[in-house]
Order: sequence, then structure tokens, then C-alpha cells
Amino acid sequence: MTTTLVTGANKGLGRETARRLLAEGHSVYLGARDAERGRRAAEELGARFVQLDVTDPESVAAAAKTIEAEGGLDVLVNNAGVEGRLPDGGIVGAADVTAASMRELFETNVFGLVQVTHAFLPLLLRSATPVVVNISSGLSRTSALADPAHPVAFYPGVAYPASKAAVNMVTVQFAKAFPGIRINAVEPGYTRTDLNHNTGTQTVEEGAEIIVRMALIGPDGPTGTFRDVNGPLSW
Repeated sequence: MTTTLVTGANKGLGRETARRLLAEGHSVYLGARDAERGRRAAEELGARFVQLDVTDPESVAAAAKTIEAEGGLDVLVNNAGVEGRLPDGGIVGAADVTAASMRELFETNVFGLVQVTHAFLPLLLRSATPVVVNISSGLSRTSALADPAHPVAFYPGVAYPASKAAVNMVTVQFAKAFPGIRINAVEPGYTRTDLNHNTGTQTVEEGAEIIVRMALIGPDGPTGTFRDVNGPLSW
């Protein structure tokens, strides 16, 4: 049986991804920072809960030790992420962004992703069919944000697009370094979740489609790519 860890999975895209992969026959660890919410979601779905705060080295190490002791890991879905919106749902633009606010997003979206991936690499390298799926965003595409005619060009934020662009680079470099692991970044689309104060235009079922699809690829599948439901995307 394929064993999968989904980070940030007690709600939103992570929870839907866990649900779908369970339906595909995976044994799923539902990783969540909040133990109460995580356990409740895992019980409701029939998943296994593991406490995991991607920004906390001790939490990540403990999760890796637990999963190793229980048999190992085949698929890692790096879903945990934050956008950093204001309490009223507003987006912090270039005039107001600070190094501190950017650092907060990078701690979760980039450094947390790297920390988790590094911790689970030994387990993935023991798997016959290891896969890593990194959740990126269409907002990471510099060419799109620089094109006034592109639908995402309106987005004023700095920290979130920059963090997801970094995720893309991490994906490429890890894919080159570990050719035996299928490592890809995905763009779920503008999905209604708490991350964006539920302003998205599609459902979590729609958003999870590409995540699940790439989590299910075999050893002959693509690696080092960036994709949405329609296929490969330019960086």
C-alpha cells in the first residue's frame, strides 16, 4: 500500500487531497499543526493523524520519526502554506510590505517546505515509487504578473508570489538532485479556502484535482515540472 503524508491537511485543499487519496487506496497521514483539529479531521476521513508544524524543527523531526517507525513514506504532499492577508481580507502591497511580513510567509511556504522535504528524504529514498508534490501558485509566474493583459496581473501582493516562485526553484533543484524521486510543483487554481478568505472562484474538489493527479504518478511520470489541470506551465 502507498503511504502518503499531506501537510496542512485538516481543512481546505489538504483535507480534500487526503480524502481523495484515501479513496484511491493510499494510507494517508494527515499532518496538522493544531492537534485537536487534525485528529478530528483524521477521524472523520479515516486517515492517520500526525502533529506537524512545518516551521518547528522538533515537530518535523518527531513526525518523521513516527512515520519511519510505522513503515515509511512513499508520497509527500507539501500543502501547508499561508498567504498573509490582512484581517479584513486585504492584500499587503509593495508600499506596505516589510521584511518581517515577508519572512513570516517564507518561514511556512519555503523554509517549512524545505525542512519537511529534507526530513523525509531518507524515507522517500527507500521507497520504490517516491513522489513529492509541492503546492505552488499561478501567482508565482513572473511573466504573468509582468503582463498587464494577464488575469493575475492585478494582484498587488509581494510576499506570497515571491514565496511561491521560490517553491518553484526549490522544486527544480530538488528534482535534479534526486532523479529517482518524481518531484513536481502544481498550481491548484484560485480555490475557495481560508487562505484567501474564501474569495476563490473554484471548489476544493476542483483545486485538489491536479494535486491528486500528480500524487498518483508512477516512476515513469514527469519530474521537475510545474503543472495545472490543463498540463505543463511555464515558470
